[in-house]
Amino acid sequence: MTSTDSTAHRASGTTAHRRSGSTTGPGFHGWRIVGYASLVLAMTAPGQTVGVTAFVDPLIRDLELSRSAVSTAYLIGTLTGAALLPVVGRLLDRHGARRCIVAIGVVFGTVLASLSLVSSIVGLTAGFVGIRLAGQGALGLAATTVAASWFHRRRGFALGLVAALGTAGISLSPLVLERLIAGLGWRTAWLVEGVAVWAVVIPVALFGIRDRPADLGQHVDGDPATSQRSSATGSGATRAQALRTPYFWVLTAATAAVGLLATAVGFHQISLLAERGLSPTAAAANFLPQTAAGVAATLAAGVVVDRWQPRTLIVASMAGLACGLVWATVVTPGWSAIGFGIAFGAAGGAVRTVEAAATPRLFGTSHLGAIRGTINAVTVASTAFGPVAFALIHQASGGYRAALLAGAAVPVGVIVAAAVVSHPVRR
Repeated sequence: MTSTDSTAHRASGTTAHRRSGSTTGPGFHGWRIVGYASLVLAMTAPGQTVGVTAFVDPLIRDLELSRSAVSTAYLIGTLTGAALLPVVGRLLDRHGARRCIVAIGVVFGTVLASLSLVSSIVGLTAGFVGIRLAGQGALGLAATTVAASWFHRRRGFALGLVAALGTAGISLSPLVLERLIAGLGWRTAWLVEGVAVWAVVIPVALFGIRDRPADLGQHVDGDPATSQRSSATGSGATRAQALRTPYFWVLTAATAAVGLLATAVGFHQISLLAERGLSPTAAAANFLPQTAAGVAATLAAGVVVDRWQPRTLIVASMAGLACGLVWATVVTPGWSAIGFGIAFGAAGGAVRTVEAAATPRLFGTSHLGAIRGTINAVTVASTAFGPVAFALIHQASGGYRAALLAGAAVPVGVIVAAAVVSHPVRR
């Protein structure tokens, strides 16, 4: 660009800035998008494993099902939902996050309300398909993708905030649900969740979320000077090109390892920690240190992910995950349980932020929905196998120790892959 062109570009940016009122500071809508996306992400809780955990024992008792049967229904529902996530990613690229979030909110709330009427394993499995696809998969994907579209220079920090605030809301759900189920029953609890999703997600999408800064005459990062730089990353790899990149699979493996093992532990956490001497209330309360550590690690990863290579953060988070799994084999009530929660929560929080920020950094944003849809599909699919694998090993061995030690080998393998595979170089 010549100096004359540069001057003209700055002048046009200034004109656009004045025309839209204010695109920097308080007038920049991107930070509102961070808040809205955080709230939407928090509302995925009913479809997350921690949101289902409180229902498991009441379902087993009232529907007269075995733990393995419920775990298998969860597996089938999760795998079916995961298979459809690449389609959701392409729809995000085509129609934008705002429209998609409205549609997802309608479907998600309807499925939750329908689960209050379930009476058999078939209906339960169908319900699991809906909440895993709409809640844990599609709604979370849309929330983080729309936030990424509003930032370039501070994308990691913004996504770190979204992940931290959203995860905090998700992780508090077991305590709320345990009280709600104890007071009103699991059927009413699912109905209340459905109404809450309708009441929060749909209005936020309609009145708050906008797909990109241009929709409001604003600029990425709220700064006209970054428009040209962000447009360079607006182009990028297609989904097919990303799939042929080895480091894409390292990112995917890291998030899938967290999905597999965090879901397995979270699904059986009350039973697992009760085996180590914790009461059901103390076992449910262990989500609190996990939440606190996850929020702290998410924010820390968001601050440094734009400056550090993803490799460093992947290795650190996988090491923490392996440590947490081994720790769980010897955990005892008190400070030991808190330490386990911190190690386990920090690992999961960091790696999700790395994926959300590193994917557009490495592959651009023009096909971000399709690329992240594939990553999320693999991750969600991995969550299907954790609960049933732990249930089967528990049934065979009489405890969770063997499952925890076998699971610790998975993040170790990801550490090796992250260390030897080269980062892609974007042109």
